[in-house]
Amino acid sequence: MEILNEIKFTMPSLSVNEGAARAVVSSFLIQADPTVEELSDIRTAVSEAVTNAVVHGYRHEKGNIELTVRLLPNRVIYIRVRDKGCGIADVERAMEPLFTTAPEEERSGLGFSVMQSFMDKLRVRSAPGKGTTVTMRKRLSAHGD
Repeated sequence: MEILNEIKFTMPSLSVNEGAARAVVSSFLIQADPTVEELSDIRTAVSEAVTNAVVHGYRHEKGNIELTVRLLPNRVIYIRVRDKGCGIADVERAMEPLFTTAPEEERSGLGFSVMQSFMDKLRVRSAPGKGTTVTMRKRLSAHGD
């Protein structure tokens, strides 16, 4: 896979870093000249993935979240959010709308659904005790579309 440009960074699993992740992704993607709607969609999907890592992956424990954003040929954006937290035993069930492991924290269980609706492709790989990797892709529209 040819990579035109890439940014990688690691951040502590703190809720405050959800906003930092959105800001970094936005700044990086400006070079691809996305529409306002595309940028908003991507920012929201990244925010959901990072929130899942903070709230569910580490469950109030400290850890790191790795974020990778790549600009690929044909205006394709690749994003990977990885944690080394508790992992997900049943990914298929976790991706069901309204499923949450934290109802006491008033979580809606829509994180994966939001990611799926805003991105072209979503893949979640996880195993208990091994963490979770969320990979997303979105092809930006051509100029003038």
